[in-house]
Amino acid sequence: MAHASPRRRALRRTASAVGVVALIALGATPAGAADPDTGLVMGKIGPIDGVKPGSELDLPGSFTNAGTAALDKVWMAWSISFGLGYSHPTPSNCSTYSDGGADEAPQSNFLICEFDQTVNPGVVYAPEGLKLMIDDSALNDELFARVSKSPIEMPEGGGIPGTGPAIKLVERPDGTPAAPGSTEPATAQTKVTAKSTADFQVTGAHLKGKVGDTVPLKVKYANAGPGWVAGEPYESVTNVHIKMPAGTTVTGTHSCREEGQGAYVCGTDSSFTRPNTEHTYTFNLKINKAVPGAKGSVALENKPRPFDPVKSNDTADILLDVEGAGTTGGSGSTSGSGGSGTSGSGSTSGSGGSGSAASGSSGSTSGSASTSGSGTSATGGSSATGTSGSSATGGDLAETGSGSTLPLAGAAAGAVLLGAGGVLLARRRAAQQR
Repeated sequence: MAHASPRRRALRRTASAVGVVALIALGATPAGAADPDTGLVMGKIGPIDGVKPGSELDLPGSFTNAGTAALDKVWMAWSISFGLGYSHPTPSNCSTYSDGGADEAPQSNFLICEFDQTVNPGVVYAPEGLKLMIDDSALNDELFARVSKSPIEMPEGGGIPGTGPAIKLVERPDGTPAAPGSTEPATAQTKVTAKSTADFQVTGAHLKGKVGDTVPLKVKYANAGPGWVAGEPYESVTNVHIKMPAGTTVTGTHSCREEGQGAYVCGTDSSFTRPNTEHTYTFNLKINKAVPGAKGSVALENKPRPFDPVKSNDTADILLDVEGAGTTGGSGSTSGSGGSGTSGSGSTSGSGGSGSAASGSSGSTSGSASTSGSGTSATGGSSATGTSGSSATGGDLAETGSGSTLPLAGAAAGAVLLGAGGVLLARRRAAQQR
């Protein structure tokens, strides 16, 4: 097991603290505590599959008052992961809030609505007029919903009141009401799967020098989108395997794990990747001797990526021309492309912008990432890593493996709305095992 960097340890503490603060602020009930919303039962929300990016649908969420008395007022709240948004304008009896995100999850967006109307027992109700937006970056997302007898408060200083026409709850005679006295939860969740992809790709390099020289090597990993991808908490969203050309020695790198015999494994600096973002891995490479035809390689880890149908750019060459040893020819481009692998730095900046309609501003990405099958490059795009400075460090999560494509933003949102019990407990256990 590779050691954890100081920043990774700080990340764990910060993420847990954020989850607890948000949980308290939004009034969610931790697991094991008395449930003040007994009698309110959320209807189950089935999976939402195959939605088209750029489309919209009714925001899911219905409930039953399973008690014996009518209620004068109820509150409903939703949280959605990065690839989703809410319709605009926000109704005047609702507020939105964005949590800003963390290193292991991008920004999540919340909607809280107050319904000042009678809610009778045994009747299924749902809000009328709320829409869920499927953003261009949507891929594997999640939605959480909650109903409450008590106000669900926004964090202090958070929450933007709506300015649009107020909405109401309407009866749903086609819905199946919860049984009287039911103790089923006042929460529900579902996955939202978009009909989209995310293209992970790597770029190599073409180096030149003479024996005794130390030359800089920069290779890149990029998500060319259009979808965002999340991995397991506190783990790299993917790993990149780098093999150095024969006759060379690495004299300097950062946060990449040496595997021996000139092989290295490099990760990413967060557990998710937005579209049109990249990471640059930098090494100092000393040329010890001339080896004709010396060639290294860059490759994405050999793990299933069902969201990524383009395999031709999963590997690239590191070519080395040593003076007096002939030439290797060609270029260090992504396999199947004609682009150069030596351009730019992988610096990223920005402030954790969201791809959803209810989010704040988007950041920017500098540098370029070669795309498959062409000599073009993907630049810019709406992105933010949640950190500033160059990503040429190889990532502070570089020593971890990657996980499945789980929507971490949805998981963080769920901790806020559903109670911290399961999510935070799992994170504590994961942290203790590292």
